[in-house]
Amino acid sequence: MTIPKFILGDHSDHPNAIYVIHTEFPRFIINLENDELEWLEDFDQQDKKELKSEAENAVQLATSFYDSEVAKYKNE
Repeated sequence: MTIPKFILGDHSDHPNAIYVIHTEFPRFIINLENDELEWLEDFDQQDKKELKSEAENAVQLATSFYDSEVAKYKNE
């Protein structure tokens, strides 16, 4: 099985929240309702500095992924 780079998720305790799970390094879950980000990696301060632009790009890609998935449903 090939694991997708992004996975959409929801949570019954937070019915308005939509989550995008990024499965590649740096792994994270973003709540698109409030842009809260939960890292699934452990970083030290030096790692955080080095990964800042890569992480920002991954978050933008996650948001774009969600937008494209929603657009598919709107066009059906």
